Amino acid sequence: MADLGARLADDLTMLALCWRIVRRDGVALGFTTHDRPLLIGGLRHDSAPGMAPSAVVRSDGIDIDTMDVAGALSAQAITAADLDAGRYDGAAVTLFLVDWRVPNAGTQELATGTLGNVEIGLGPDAGFTASLRGPTAALLATAVESYSPECRAELGDKRCRVDVRGRRQRAVVLWAVGDRVSVAAGAGDSADYAEGRMRVMTGALAGVERRIIGVADEALVLDDALSLPAGTMLELVQGCDKRFATCAGRFGNAENFRGEPHVPGGDVLTRFGGF
Repeated sequence: MADLGARLADDLTMLALCWRIVRRDGVALGFTTHDRPLLIGGLRHDSAPGMAPSAVVRSDGIDIDTMDVAGALSAQAITAADLDAGRYDGAAVTLFLVDWRVPNAGTQELATGTLGNVEIGLGPDAGFTASLRGPTAALLATAVESYSPECRAELGDKRCRVDVRGRRQRAVVLWAVGDRVSVAAGAGDSADYAEGRMRVMTGALAGVERRIIGVADEALVLDDALSLPAGTMLELVQGCDKRFATCAGRFGNAENFRGEPHVPGGDVLTRFGGF
């Protein structure tokens, strides 16, 4: 296949810019700057001339490649409610060129990555801007675990081995204000869900997940605000504060504790006099 990027120098080009966005829940969306929709690889790419990326820079070094994408909000595609609910957080994005006359004859990939911070503008006609983090952004992640008095496993994963099937519960929303959600009685001890997860099961936000960072006044405190009407069905998954006492006492799982609770911390010298 010929290099489509080389055709940009021609006096007349037949190239269109396309985006393919795949959310973490599996929903795939396609957009193009062409004035008509294009069917590429079985996915309809809707005409979205208002979407435009910043300068695309690719390098063979290890610097973190990022770019910004700006676009208009559309009720049929990307909505402010979905962005605010976090449906597009971490979505996989591919930016490429295509000859709109023969869209399935081949593409020229320009950039790939995942969506980072998404900001929504003010006003009824405002759009959004999102940062696209390239594959080299993974180099920022810590690859080696360090000693810690807290457990490094997640409740129910293959290292923890606690069976969470009996630690899931359906609950109904009584009220939700900001990052606080109150659920009807019957979900068990609310304190058990601190550091757990909440998944919306019904309504417009079905499928959206939030982490439960604590419990205050019998209400669940979420890591981010979520507007939920009364009567919404939720799935709650219990959490763990990752302390050895909790692992041994509440879960009976001390043998699988992935931390070092008895390793002295940085304040060991201040525990004794004479220094």
